[in-house]
Amino acid sequence: LHEDIDLLVLNPVDYREIEPALREAQKAGVPVVVIDSQVSDSNLVACTIASDNYGAGVLCAEHLMNSCDSAKVALIEHASTKSGMDRIQGFCDTLALHPDYQIIGVRYQIKALIRRIAMPQMDRLLEQGIVPDAVMCLNDPSALGAMAALQEHGLLEKTAVYGVDGAPEAKSMISEGAMTATAAQSPIRLGQITAQTVYAILNGEDYEKEITVPVELVTKDNVNGYDMNGWQ
Repeated sequence: LHEDIDLLVLNPVDYREIEPALREAQKAGVPVVVIDSQVSDSNLVACTIASDNYGAGVLCAEHLMNSCDSAKVALIEHASTKSGMDRIQGFCDTLALHPDYQIIGVRYQIKALIRRIAMPQMDRLLEQGIVPDAVMCLNDPSALGAMAALQEHGLLEKTAVYGVDGAPEAKSMISEGAMTATAAQSPIRLGQITAQTVYAILNGEDYEKEITVPVELVTKDNVNGYDMNGWQ
C-alpha cells in the first residue's frame, strides 16, 4: 500500500479474492470501508455499507406469491458476489415453506453481471424444454438478458421476471409491462452514507460497523413515482 493512503473504499466483485488485499491493509493499519457488497470476514474491514440484499430477494418472492398461487421458477445467480448470493437466498428462503412454488432445473450461474451472459443461459434452459413461470435474477442486467431470451421464444408475456437494482432501463421495462419488478437499491443514499462514514473514521468519531440500506420493490403499480431516467 502507498504510504500516503489513510483509508480505502472498496466495492469488491469477488468477496473471496479480495481477502488478501484486506489483510494487507489491516497489517498496514489502513481502515477499509466496503460498499455495495459484503466480504467473507467482516473483521478485516472498518465498515460495511450495503443494500438489504437478502431483503431484496424476500420482496421479489413475496410479490410472486401475491401474484399467483403457484409457479415454477428459474434462477440466475452469481456465485462470486456475496450481494448476489444473498438476493437469491432471500428469494429461495421465502419460497421454501410453500411447496406450490418450485425451483426448476439447476441454478444457472454466471460469471459476469451483464445481459449477454444471462441471455444464452436462459436460452439453453428453454431449449431443454424447461419453461419457467417466473425467473428470479440477481440483478437487472441479468433480468434483461433473460427477458431477451424469453422474447425470442415467444414466452416473455407469459413469464414473470424479477431483478434487483432499480436501474433506469429496468424501470422503463416495468412501465411498459415487459418486466415484472425490480428491488431498487439507492446508489445515491449509499454514496451519502459512505462519505459520512469516511469522514467519521478519519476524524476519530463514532460510526456503525455495519450499515444496511433499505430497498424498495418497483412494480407497475408504483413505477411512475420513480425517476425513470436515473437512479434513486
